[in-house]
Amino acid sequence: MTTAVGIDIGGTGIKGALVDVDTGELLSDRIKVPTPAGGEPDAIVQTVVELIASLKVDDSVPVGVCFPAVVVHGTTLSAANVSKKWIGLEAEKLFEKALGRDIHFVNDADAAGVAEVRYGAAKGVPGLILLTTLGTGIGSALIYNGVLVPNSELGHIEVDGKDAEKRASYHAKEKNDLSWERWAQRLQSYYEHLIALFHPDLFIVGGGVSKQFEDFLPLLKLDTKIVPAQLRNNAGIMGAAALAIRDDFSTPAKTPIAEHPRS
Repeated sequence: MTTAVGIDIGGTGIKGALVDVDTGELLSDRIKVPTPAGGEPDAIVQTVVELIASLKVDDSVPVGVCFPAVVVHGTTLSAANVSKKWIGLEAEKLFEKALGRDIHFVNDADAAGVAEVRYGAAKGVPGLILLTTLGTGIGSALIYNGVLVPNSELGHIEVDGKDAEKRASYHAKEKNDLSWERWAQRLQSYYEHLIALFHPDLFIVGGGVSKQFEDFLPLLKLDTKIVPAQLRNNAGIMGAAALAIRDDFSTPAKTPIAEHPRS
């Protein structure tokens, strides 16, 4: 059994657990604590230190942390629902110094995508998988034959002259009091645009609204199959833990998970 700790940092809560990365099973209770008010770096880091300590795992157990930001070489280049002090911060080093160990630090949508490919809705599906999370904005993850291409940020592509997430996120549905049918029309345009750009083999739809997938997914008429995410609240934990393990997954029976190298 190969184990790792997965930590999922969000704007309102921070969740963590010990994970069997071979199966995705949580080997401990999932611990959730509130994100400190203001979402500032030092406070969040200290909360993560305390959460990991409460899991009572050996220091040799790898740790993966996912975060609501673009993450390039361990630096956070954006900040969603947390303090703007994260922007331009060498966040991975900050966590590693506080924890006294190396970690793997990754965007939260990327972690969710990895989990769905490894354990969930796209398990065993070859080719290009495109996960979108429909919430306050639109997060995305691109995974090709098990290899993660990080920080795709496909909620920010332009559709019908506007930033896609401003028209097609769940927040946009709620803000504009759109019916499921009207919102599905916007989603139809968004996913058609993604098909024209990427021609994915499978779309996965995550975010809290995915629990209500029967209200809107059947309204979409796409050439690419589209399915709801399966792992929901545990996806970030599971994906972060999976990415913390640096084996080469050379056996074809396994789905490799790695990050595409950046130039």
